[in-house]
Amino acid sequence: MKIVILDKATLGEDLDLSPITALGEAAVYETSLPEEIAGRVRDAEVVVVNKLKLNESNLKGSKVRLICVAATGYDPIDTDYCQKAGIALCNVPGYSSHSVAQLTVAIALSLVSHLAEYQEFTRSGEYTRKGIANWLQPVYHEVAGMKWGVVGGGAIGTRVAEIAAAMGCRVAVCRRRQEGAFPIEDIDTICQTSDIISLHIPLTEETRNLISRERIAAMKPGAILINTARGGVTDEAALADALERGHLGGLGIDVFTAEPFGEDHPFYAIRHLPNLLLTPHMAWGSAESRARCVAVMAQNITCFFEGHPQNRIV
Repeated sequence: MKIVILDKATLGEDLDLSPITALGEAAVYETSLPEEIAGRVRDAEVVVVNKLKLNESNLKGSKVRLICVAATGYDPIDTDYCQKAGIALCNVPGYSSHSVAQLTVAIALSLVSHLAEYQEFTRSGEYTRKGIANWLQPVYHEVAGMKWGVVGGGAIGTRVAEIAAAMGCRVAVCRRRQEGAFPIEDIDTICQTSDIISLHIPLTEETRNLISRERIAAMKPGAILINTARGGVTDEAALADALERGHLGGLGIDVFTAEPFGEDHPFYAIRHLPNLLLTPHMAWGSAESRARCVAVMAQNITCFFEGHPQNRIV
C-alpha cells in the first residue's frame, strides 16, 4: 500500500506518524504546493491531508482509493468529485473537542479579564514605577451571570456550554433541535442578547457569513465574539470594523478565510489592539488531540482496506 502525507508541517514537528507510516510504503512531505499535489498523489492509494485542497484537478488519473483528512471538517475536499470518481473520504470526528473547548474558554477569560493589558502593565515596568500595590485599570467583570451564546451544538459546542455553565454563565445554544440540558435559541437572538458568543459550526453554504455585518451590528455593545470554527462563517471585515469602532468589547479568532492571512487581511492592520486575541489555527492541536487524530486515521485506513470502513463521508 502506498501512502502519501501531503502537509506534515501543519500537524506539528513533534507528532509521531508511525501508526500511519507503518501501514505501508509512505512518502511524507512537510508541505506541498498546489502544483505539486497531482504528481505526489498519482501512484498513491491513500492520501493523508490536513489543509490542502483536493479536487478533480489533482486527483484525476491517480490511483487514490482513500483520502484521510486529519480533521473533523472536510471542506477543502471536493466530495462531489470523490463520489463520482469512487474515492472514499474519511474524517476524524470528536478527537479535538477538549482541546478546542479549552482554548475557546481560555480566550474568553483572557478577554473578559483584560489579561493582555495587565500583563503589559507589569511587564513594561509601569507597575513598579507606579508604586501602588493594586492596579485595577481597565475594569474587568466576572463571567458568572453573563450570557454565553454557543453557536453549534456538536461535541465542541456542548463541551464549551458545560464549562461556561460551570463558571456560572447563563448558557443558550443555537442548534437545529433541542438536545441536552441547554435551551436553544435562534442565531439572531443569540447575537442580540449574548455577552459572549462562541462559534463551533462547520463551513457550509448555509453557514458561510452566518455572522454577517447586520448580525454583528445587532450585537450588544461590548460583546465578545470567539471563532474557533472556520473563518468563512463570519464577515471578517465587519468584525474588524466593529472592534476598531469600539462596538465589540473583544474578539478572539483562531481561524481565518486565508491561512496564514496576508498583510491585506482585515485583522492585520488591527492586530496590536489589546482586545484582539489572534491565534494561528492551533485550538485543535494539543499534543493529546493530535495523537488521537493520528491513531484514528490509522484505524480509518486499516478498517477501509479490511472491508469495514469507519468515519466514511463518501
